[in-house]
Amino acid sequence: MSTLGIPDLAPELESALIAGLAEVEEFLVSHVEGEYPFITEASRHLALAGGKRLRPLITLLSSQFGKGISEDVIKAAVVVELTHLATLYHDDVMDEAPLRRGVPSANAKWDNTIAILTGDFLFAKASDLLADLGPEAVRLQARTFERLVTGQIMESVGGEGDQLAHYLKVVADKTGSLIATSARFGAMIGGASSEVVETLTTFGELIGVAFQLADDVIDIASESGESGKTPGTDLREGVSTLVTLHVMASSNPADAALKEILSQPIEDEKVVAEVLAELKAHPALEISRTQLSEYSNGAKASLKTLPESAAKDALMSLCDAIIERSS
Repeated sequence: MSTLGIPDLAPELESALIAGLAEVEEFLVSHVEGEYPFITEASRHLALAGGKRLRPLITLLSSQFGKGISEDVIKAAVVVELTHLATLYHDDVMDEAPLRRGVPSANAKWDNTIAILTGDFLFAKASDLLADLGPEAVRLQARTFERLVTGQIMESVGGEGDQLAHYLKVVADKTGSLIATSARFGAMIGGASSEVVETLTTFGELIGVAFQLADDVIDIASESGESGKTPGTDLREGVSTLVTLHVMASSNPADAALKEILSQPIEDEKVVAEVLAELKAHPALEISRTQLSEYSNGAKASLKTLPESAAKDALMSLCDAIIERSS
């Protein structure tokens, strides 16, 4: 397994991506700087806490279908990571999350006002970089931001009718949209053909949804400490996920008690452990894994028209890696 989390990555491509991500990291930290030391500290708080950097990685990989990594591609990769970081600050306020990436969330470390304003500051820094990339990039970011906000609003107000369909639409807007834009930026700024740009955008949306669904499965199926995420986190917070929504959609009378428990946050750790054990044995988990595989396979299928290359192989392997991490 590559240090980037992609199996069987070609050595030359791996070296280029590692070097590119190092540039992204340096640019990200240097760009997140304010006039006052406190603003710099608050805005770098989550950036310095680490993270998968999946979105910049996809931007750099997608650029390989054109002329490859350039200064503007690096800027685009920083834009998508800044946007992602900004949404985390806002998400933590709405979720009242005490931790993010193993450190106190900004709202816990300071307060909600600071967290919200810091997220806004990061959006501003992303916009500043976008101005260098041209009007098409600015428009793409604006439309992506619209989807991010729409997804968050629809998650907050809930949906009517088919809750699974509503959830998948929210995931597409909240997660799929920015990963799709990450791929589109890389291909577009890298100089790929319009057909390739559209193909990679479709891939990004599908793999973005798969990535979130994998997290849903991991929250139930992983052992403590195995994935870096504490199992049952969503259960404690009362957050609906793919697995729990499949339970809630069940017509089996035997699920009545479980559905009652899942209808609200679970505070008792003993109950969390019992529910986790029940969900691991429930058909809903296997149904969710199947649905995750469908999205991952759909992402793979979307790449079929691309010419054979190390970058294409890497994207295909990324699909496998997402399935593997949820197994």
